[in-house]
Amino acid sequence: MARSGEARGAAAAGSAGTAGTAGTAGTAANDARRAATPPDRTCPPAIGWTRADWERLADRALAAVRPYATPDHALIHLPGPESRAGRRGDGLQAFARTFLLAGFRLARGGERDPDGLAEWYAAGLASGTDPDSAQRWPELERCARARVECALMAIALHECRPWIWDRLGERARGNLVRWMSGALGTESPEDNRTWSRAVTQAFLRSVGGPWRREDIEHALARTEEWYVGDGWYSDGESAPGEPRCVDYYTGWAMHFYPLWYCRISGDAAEPGLLERYRERLRRYLLDAQHLIGAGAGPGGRGPVGGVGRPLIHGRSLSYRFAMLAPFWAGVLFDATPLTPGRTRRLTSSVANHFAASGCFDESGLLPVGWHRAFEPLREQDSGGGAPYWAGKGFAGLVLPAEHPVWTAAEEALPIERHDISFALPKLGWTVSGTKQDGIVRVAQHGADHAAGGRFGVDVPGCGRHAYATHVAPEYGSLEPVDSHIGLVTADGRISHRSPALTVAVGVGRALSRHRAHWWRDRRPIPNDPRQQHADHLFEAGPWLTTASLLHGPWEVRLARAEPATASRADPGSAGLGDQWPTADGPFKLRFGGWALGLDAIARPHVAGPVAWAVRPDGLGTTVAGLRGDLFSGCLISQGTNPLGRYSAIPQAETVRPIEYGRIYAVLVVLSGTLAGPRAAHGFSLEVHGEDRAVAHGPDAAHGPEADEVSDGVRVIVQWPDGHRDELPFPT
Repeated sequence: MARSGEARGAAAAGSAGTAGTAGTAGTAANDARRAATPPDRTCPPAIGWTRADWERLADRALAAVRPYATPDHALIHLPGPESRAGRRGDGLQAFARTFLLAGFRLARGGERDPDGLAEWYAAGLASGTDPDSAQRWPELERCARARVECALMAIALHECRPWIWDRLGERARGNLVRWMSGALGTESPEDNRTWSRAVTQAFLRSVGGPWRREDIEHALARTEEWYVGDGWYSDGESAPGEPRCVDYYTGWAMHFYPLWYCRISGDAAEPGLLERYRERLRRYLLDAQHLIGAGAGPGGRGPVGGVGRPLIHGRSLSYRFAMLAPFWAGVLFDATPLTPGRTRRLTSSVANHFAASGCFDESGLLPVGWHRAFEPLREQDSGGGAPYWAGKGFAGLVLPAEHPVWTAAEEALPIERHDISFALPKLGWTVSGTKQDGIVRVAQHGADHAAGGRFGVDVPGCGRHAYATHVAPEYGSLEPVDSHIGLVTADGRISHRSPALTVAVGVGRALSRHRAHWWRDRRPIPNDPRQQHADHLFEAGPWLTTASLLHGPWEVRLARAEPATASRADPGSAGLGDQWPTADGPFKLRFGGWALGLDAIARPHVAGPVAWAVRPDGLGTTVAGLRGDLFSGCLISQGTNPLGRYSAIPQAETVRPIEYGRIYAVLVVLSGTLAGPRAAHGFSLEVHGEDRAVAHGPDAAHGPEADEVSDGVRVIVQWPDGHRDELPFPT
């Protein structure tokens, strides 16, 4: 392992462009700049998907599940371990989620149904709701997850109403209404599942069934409380008044359900509701379109694999295609800022990316995973049918065949046209994307799903310092490793971060503060943020202020520790962790870089202060120590990354225990064109106004000088292309 000196540099020749059309969320100037960008009629090679390609993909997916159905079609028992809902609940989940896909497929089928989808699913509906059937579904009054599946079936029944509902016999209709009515007045978790009752009751109301105004009004009111702003929703709250649950559920649930409620309700929808939700979706898509990566741009030589790589972040990544749901909804509800050509390229490229990456297994099934099957992504509610939430990503099939979104010339995505750089301050995110290799990177300093006043474990999909389109976080490990900044105890345990308390966010920069804490359980970290606080024991430690500076493919990550006794005025910081025992120092500091998924084990590289790994396609990840006495290395792991059998994670760690009040820094690079020492040249970093509070040592946290860290600290970064950034670093 190699050591770095007091200040080392990092950069490389090449472009590191500026903002292009992606402005800072919430600022009128940047919104105007985005809106004013003219359509780009030139485009890299077309994906070429037509509506017929989408229909064929849907048909293959639906045909593959049929052999696993019960004879009456009511339950579909797909391979895999049972979820906590049990075998019957999992069988319903698979039926409902594939029925949603079938409903979209039938919606514009005209007189054609060559695979007999309508008859097949109608039989399942009749048997599943028949109280005398051996395969009857769980009653909604007693099964919360069944209420989620019921809402999907309500949408499907609405979209293919002439095919199924209108043809059901009177007894089957009555049984279906009776079963769906079990959702009325039930208790619901305070998140997107409040919409399960509302959507179900919109359908019941449309067929003359019972419904409760109170349930609908509750969903409408809570949605307003969870609206973060600038088009973004939180899926519920981490704690009262803390809407920090931001991920793909924003699009495929919190935008999707309210709009479909309006669609099903028609004139019965509350006045002004549709327009409110349309405007919010339009604003959301303005940002969301930038969170999809590509392959190498013209003249670039970045990683192969092409366009259509979604940001790998958040819960329920096995739902894959579902992240396209809000883009289709934008077209259907006239609520999109995207041209038909851009929507066509975006949706087609994502679908093609997943299909070409092996998301369907040898039996044609969609397993738990991202590309291929990856069991560590399984959540507590994931039955074999859970991944078929992906059916929401086929909502475009509701659009007629002559719609321009199926026929318009494809229009390049933002990342295919130029570098991007913008901020989402309400989320604690700042975003940087590079056209040369198509990679989009997000530094996260806020929306980690954790309650502000409670320690939580760092869930892989939500608790990291950074996420990207071309790499994935590590799952199933005993402690956070990749894209993580933590304190290391004498016995080698690394601290957790959640909750991260946002300090400041802007274009190319983000800062947050957290109290380091150690999870005392020695078991794999759960991958569901709903489990990050439950039944866990912690040890409390010092405060850490961390920062990210992004410019092109480069990122500087900074950290400074302050003793636990340091006073804090941040919202959510008062008393945080005081109920837990205090971990004993001294502590070292570790910076984890990006985790690079690999299909074959790679030889890591270390040269001086730099550690790196490179894939055969050219995608590389690098960490270089910049400030502080750091040594570098590379961790190789197996079976922990959804993008490969192996993973390589460059790291840097202090040689000696940290000094409170001192700023430590590393360079982190994720690039298709830069790796190793070449990515660590021609760069300068300066720190002005720093006052070292206390020398390292086991008693450092108790010295009176520990709180006497001076204000006015500034970090100055000179990038190799001449750009200069100055970052105030608060105490």
